[in-house]
Amino acid sequence: MKHGNRFANVWDAIEDDPEQAENMKLRSQLMLELSEYIRLHTMPQSEAAALFGVTQPRISDLMRGKINLFGLDALVNMAAAAGLHLELRVQEPVVK
Repeated sequence: MKHGNRFANVWDAIEDDPEQAENMKLRSQLMLELSEYIRLHTMPQSEAAALFGVTQPRISDLMRGKINLFGLDALVNMAAAAGLHLELRVQEPVVK
């Protein structure tokens, strides 16, 4: 990587493939939202696991930010199982 490059998002800097960078952005955002939901509701991991339809070790992985263990489908399913509403917004790229 060249020094001095500026990126809008860390995933754009890390991932060479733009498709993979977008996937990682969505996964990381969902993981943050689900983790925050658990924290805000002061939910034990076992209760969160039951609500999200997964095991307690899976919630532990989520809370530790182990993004490589979660696909986008799994995170969407966890949010839906908890009754959370997701919205997707698609934007044109910003041209400089």
